[in-house]
Amino acid sequence: MAQSVAMRTRPIPRQRRTSTKISVTDQVGPTNSPERSGDQKPLEDHITAGPRTFITRELRKRVGNQDSYGERFCLGGLSVVGTRVDPDAVIEFSCDLEAIAGGISVIGRITAPFVGECRRCLEPMVGTLSLDVRETFVDRPQEGETYPIEEDSLDFEPLVREAILLSLPLTPLCSDDCVGPVPDVFPVVVLHEGAEPPTDPRWAALDSLRLPTDELGFADEAADSALDPDSL
Repeated sequence: MAQSVAMRTRPIPRQRRTSTKISVTDQVGPTNSPERSGDQKPLEDHITAGPRTFITRELRKRVGNQDSYGERFCLGGLSVVGTRVDPDAVIEFSCDLEAIAGGISVIGRITAPFVGECRRCLEPMVGTLSLDVRETFVDRPQEGETYPIEEDSLDFEPLVREAILLSLPLTPLCSDDCVGPVPDVFPVVVLHEGAEPPTDPRWAALDSLRLPTDELGFADEAADSALDPDSL
């Protein structure tokens, strides 16, 4: 399965409750490809309870035939640890289809809104997944590699579900500039190479438990001699 991921995130108010490389895109529809030509069919305005099946009989009459598909629908909810797509969230899927020997090639895009909790500031947030997908439907599919053509039709729901679940972020971040829940006490900083990390004041009491320098030196010397073959 080949796909690329782009995510757009923003904080939301508390009453409402997103890595791979993150980029922002407002495009909805299949990725432009030199293998495809012609205009895309617009997404259907009607929102369904799932993607409708695509009948393949006309498309498969000759290798090289092309068609397109576009629809908006809900999937009843999807979730991973820390992130979810709500049951009433509208998912958009559009694709180009081409008849190939033994099957159908599908190149398209999935757009899905998701909600979660920022891993840094713990505030609720919302984001959008934009997934470019390239898949193949065949008469005799291999599990994890291709999808089935059943009774001259394509069911896009398993493709869409799997792509979204594999791409939802487990530890979303509302913003790269998020300062965390208590920035004055525990600031989020990027240390330069070789720099010492800041001391956490909660561990200050452990400083009094350190051994005196001479005792540490003796311990190090004893350890070194124990590892020296000439001392045996």
